[in-house]
Amino acid sequence: MTTAPGLAQENSAMGSGKNNLTYGQLFQDIKANKVSKVEIDPNLQIASVTLKGQPQDAKPKTVRLFKTNPELIELLKESNVTWGIRRTPDHSALFGLLTHVLIVVILIGLIAIVIRRSANMSGQAMSFGKSRARFQMEAKTGIGFGDVAGIDEAKEELQEVVTFLKQPEKFTAIGAKIPRGVLLIGPPGTGKTLLAKAIAGEAGVPFFSISGSEFVEMFVGVGASRVRDLFKKAKENAPCLIFIDEIDAVGRQRGVGYGGGNDEREQTLNQLLTEMDGFEGNSGIIVIAATNRPDVLDTALLRPGRFDRQVTVDYPDLDGRHKILAIHAQNKKIAPEVELATIARRTPGFTGADLANVMNEAAIFTARRRKEAITMAEVNDAIDRVVAGMEGTPLVDSKSKRLIAYHEVGHALIGTLCPGHDPVEKVTLIPRGQARGLTWFTPDEEQSLMTRSQLIARIAGLLGGRVAEEVIFGADEVTTGAGNDIEKITYLARQMVTKLGMSSLGLVALENEDGTNYLGGDWGKRSEYSEEIAARIDKEIRWIVEAAHRRAIQILEDNRALMDRLVDLLIEQETIEGEQFRQLVAEFHPLPDLKTMTPV
Repeated sequence: MTTAPGLAQENSAMGSGKNNLTYGQLFQDIKANKVSKVEIDPNLQIASVTLKGQPQDAKPKTVRLFKTNPELIELLKESNVTWGIRRTPDHSALFGLLTHVLIVVILIGLIAIVIRRSANMSGQAMSFGKSRARFQMEAKTGIGFGDVAGIDEAKEELQEVVTFLKQPEKFTAIGAKIPRGVLLIGPPGTGKTLLAKAIAGEAGVPFFSISGSEFVEMFVGVGASRVRDLFKKAKENAPCLIFIDEIDAVGRQRGVGYGGGNDEREQTLNQLLTEMDGFEGNSGIIVIAATNRPDVLDTALLRPGRFDRQVTVDYPDLDGRHKILAIHAQNKKIAPEVELATIARRTPGFTGADLANVMNEAAIFTARRRKEAITMAEVNDAIDRVVAGMEGTPLVDSKSKRLIAYHEVGHALIGTLCPGHDPVEKVTLIPRGQARGLTWFTPDEEQSLMTRSQLIARIAGLLGGRVAEEVIFGADEVTTGAGNDIEKITYLARQMVTKLGMSSLGLVALENEDGTNYLGGDWGKRSEYSEEIAARIDKEIRWIVEAAHRRAIQILEDNRALMDRLVDLLIEQETIEGEQFRQLVAEFHPLPDLKTMTPV
């Protein structure tokens, strides 16, 4: 609690209650001639009274006075008491002054903050059209070409770009020109941005990096201004590299209405086209861009002179996955039993990002289980988690568990007995994600091409779960568990009829997709056939699916005893590995000769 200085001094002067006199007592003592001396302090409104016979070391008595005390003054004048006025210093005025100064300082500070913010806002408005590219005189990303694996062809293409920048005379001596742009195309996670970081780390030249979305704003002309500013800075630091990530955000085809037909995007693209190869042109600037949507890019952007090279960064093959795993395993403690080649064989279709995630999840499982090194058990669990999601609570032994077991064994058994189908990797009743049970198939080798018999076998394998429910429980007891399988077989059958020429309609492509879309979807698809052909397409699709359905029913009816035995074992163990599953089938009867069996 704060107290005014005057009041503090008054309290100090008054002292304790025993040393105080009342105003009336002072009058009585003066009249009784008991007072020898009185000192009046008008500032504190107190009087110090010294009584006769009082010890010299005793403190004077204190009396609280009024603002005006004429009676006391008259009484003192008439008596023989020695009296006087002694004023104490008054600091109240100084305290008030300091208070007012503090208030003024606070107001001045608030005004300064407002002025500074206004200046910053006007500065931002003036720099609104400036490029937001991150600039590094010599990019130290910590990543080189030695850290990139599994995409050797793309790496070789980009190593030439680095050589162009470091030793241009090696190429200009024979008349070669530095490529103006390199477009990295591929699915998400295959390493496009990683390659750009490796180029930045290896080249040792100024490096600008920016995302395509940073060019586009709601204000018309801002994106084009940022493109001009970016290339102006790049020309000042040539030779240099410009990396534009997700260029499809700004490089979409003009006038086709993608993204609402934003005119600002078209102006930005026009400016980018001009800067890359316009009337003035540029020298010593190499633009590297990445996208997984090349199908929507403007054709003027893709022509030679702008993006001279289009490098496809595709899924890694078996050897590539092995090398990627070796890189991600360098900083992890791995048990000697873990073979990276085995992991690579089990992960077809995985990108570099997927493989990095697998090794990280395996390390997390190892730490959670308090092990000192990663074993194959953790790696297998990590693969299952990446593919299918987090492990759920196992089902109790019930009718539902037996039905799911028949469903999964149906998939695995038909996949094993159908020629051309991928071998079984694992059958499990442990729920993962939204699936109550799962069956994995892993190809023995990379399959860039597939035969008609392999496609039919895959359709039959996908139908295995629904067919098992029909054979065991009857058509009235089938479940919704085959919904995703039916979507996949319909898609495969339609591809066979409309694109691959694997039906009685002949070698005719009835549906086309413009360009390549690595994100899926049906952008650019259009129908180019009559209603009569459409009816025939539907008939052919239905015939392929029904033929595979009949074959699946025949396989399961002929192997009913084997299926019952596998279901009992699966319910007991909850998981059957692929090798064990094939041994059980071989014990029951020899596996069919894949060369002699006739496909559907």
